[in-house]
Amino acid sequence: MHSRRDILRYTASAGAVLPLAAACGTSERSAGDPDATLVRYQGTAGSVVFPELAADLGYLDGIELEWIGDTTSGPQDIQAVATGDTDIGGAFNGAIAKLVAAGSPITSVISYYGSDEESFNGYYVLEDSEITGARDLVGRKVAMNTLGAHHEFVVREWLAREGLGPDEIARVELTVVPPANTEQSLRAGQVHAATLGGILRETAVERGGIRPLFTDEALYGTFSYGSLVLRDEFVEEHPDATLSLVSGVARAIRWSQVTPREEVVDRFAAIVEGRGRNETSEVIRYWRSSGVAGTGGVVAEEEFAIWLEWLDRNGELPGGSVEASDLYTNEFNPFHNGTFPEGSGPDGQPVGGPTESEDA
Repeated sequence: MHSRRDILRYTASAGAVLPLAAACGTSERSAGDPDATLVRYQGTAGSVVFPELAADLGYLDGIELEWIGDTTSGPQDIQAVATGDTDIGGAFNGAIAKLVAAGSPITSVISYYGSDEESFNGYYVLEDSEITGARDLVGRKVAMNTLGAHHEFVVREWLAREGLGPDEIARVELTVVPPANTEQSLRAGQVHAATLGGILRETAVERGGIRPLFTDEALYGTFSYGSLVLRDEFVEEHPDATLSLVSGVARAIRWSQVTPREEVVDRFAAIVEGRGRNETSEVIRYWRSSGVAGTGGVVAEEEFAIWLEWLDRNGELPGGSVEASDLYTNEFNPFHNGTFPEGSGPDGQPVGGPTESEDA
């Protein structure tokens, strides 16, 4: 019997020789270009997801994206992929592991978000709060955008590292609050600690009166937390489209990793302002970095293994239910499969060297 990873490895190699026209399967074709494969995805209001950046940079050869709306959370985004409502979506790696263990036929193909010194999530309390450590949170509320994803895992891991036992951790009330309301909920005393990241963190810190208990970057350092997934059926039926899609997204991630911040922000803002979704590009101006640890989003096994160990330790997913190596593949990523030299730029050139467009 072939494992999911064996199948994906086969289709990756097949994608190098099969013509795109052979990848007909169930995926729709673009009305504007009958030779292009239509890839459905969900976006984020006021932000740019990496497939959108890849399309804008001209990296998605043979692919046409179709935005079907904005996602409400990572778990919802990958569930939409699993059910066939979309073709690509992303979430926290722990959530992906749980969905695969439950029988969903999806595989992670590239890392797409994480934390570093520039981009991270902080877990804040009021400046004059009596909460100074993990045990002070027992019996108190911690706000986050959703349960079963990044913030729940990170908070619970921090509590455990700080010496709290399972019974104490269970008494910390993890409370779902929409991100836009999180700061106000903290300042109004409706919650005792709040998760803040990106523009919400920066503007809240600028207003003062809050302090961090800890950050995810302090917990794990530079680390990729989440991956984009594809449905296994899509990969098997559309090897060329898969290779083009993942390669293009990898190049877009790498472009964001090596391009000056101001240039990335300007490009993101232009994409948001030009797509006509009745949104603002204000949030984009607070972009600091991709936060992705691996070159071009190459996935490290540890980025899944650490959460499988956590799930086993907390009794949510028995050890051996799934193996980390079967949750992801780097076979389609040009920064891993030998297409581009290690450490190269988005077009395979040495970092700092000319791009394909400049050569032209």
